[in-house]
Amino acid sequence: MAKMNFGGTEETVIVREEFPLEKAKEVLKDETIAVIGYGVQGPGQGLNLRDNGFNVIVGQRPGKTYDKAVADGWVPGETLFGIEEAAEKGTIILCLLSDAAVISVWPLLKKHLTAGKALYFSHGFAITWSDRTGCVPPKDIDVIMVAPKGSGASVRSMFLEGRGINASFAVEQDATGRALERTLALGIGIGSGYLFETTFQREAVSDLTGERGSLMGAIQGLFLAQYEVLRENGHTPSEAFNETVEELTQSLMPLVSQKGMDWMYANCSTTAQRGALDWMTPFHDAIKPVVEQLYASVKSGKEAQKSIDSNSKPDYREHLNEELRQLRESEMWQTGATVRKLRPENN
Repeated sequence: MAKMNFGGTEETVIVREEFPLEKAKEVLKDETIAVIGYGVQGPGQGLNLRDNGFNVIVGQRPGKTYDKAVADGWVPGETLFGIEEAAEKGTIILCLLSDAAVISVWPLLKKHLTAGKALYFSHGFAITWSDRTGCVPPKDIDVIMVAPKGSGASVRSMFLEGRGINASFAVEQDATGRALERTLALGIGIGSGYLFETTFQREAVSDLTGERGSLMGAIQGLFLAQYEVLRENGHTPSEAFNETVEELTQSLMPLVSQKGMDWMYANCSTTAQRGALDWMTPFHDAIKPVVEQLYASVKSGKEAQKSIDSNSKPDYREHLNEELRQLRESEMWQTGATVRKLRPENN
């Protein structure tokens, strides 16, 4: 494992050159990898492992998701089973269910977590807040994690492009003495670009903070605030959307991804440069207290409990769909739908 310098801080990272695919296949040659859940992360990770030559089966309840697994080439009775049967057959159980589903399925999984097996997650939620989820693994199994830093769709698409999405890894419990090599082999097997070390607790807290913050919650709040101010001051929907969302997502963010924000600041117009430098501090000072409040709420378990409570309500899906409908049908995102249709690639 290599030590890399990130902004003056050393971190442990694993790259493919030091843990190649052939080594990963040797580590897992006698393992049966059971992917439990075929919703968000299951297809990407399962298909990547299968394409890379690992022994993989899928456990999924009947329904649309089961049918999707069949369409993806998983064969009922051979590589596709019910959740319990797959968990029984697997020596490494990839628990890729939603956080709410993990809680409901846990009693079924736990029966098949026999000595020497490995229980794998791609999110630290269930274990970090085990006092709330009830997910307490037996002491005689490995408990490990590889958490891709992106959606399941990205895990698959970047793999097919010959790239790989970065992922964190952690070992919570090493009962066999092989937990670390199992973890790294799985990380390479699902096609990770590089792997960086974390803990279940750090991953869970940073993940929930990011989702509620800059990845989704904060960015929607920022978009909407700027869009509203422009509209309230006489700018058209098209102008407000282009200046708020379209230019950022289509022009600037790809360059930030490739070259960094420092490069963007150095390569924009002098007018934009001066304004961005002047206004970044007021935005930082206004937003940081909100992020601190968010982080405290996540770390205390309050956000986890909110998620557990809301997901357990019988009308949860109905209320969620209504909230998503309101977001989708807002003027800003209806304008966005029109703008996307007008992009050159769609004409």
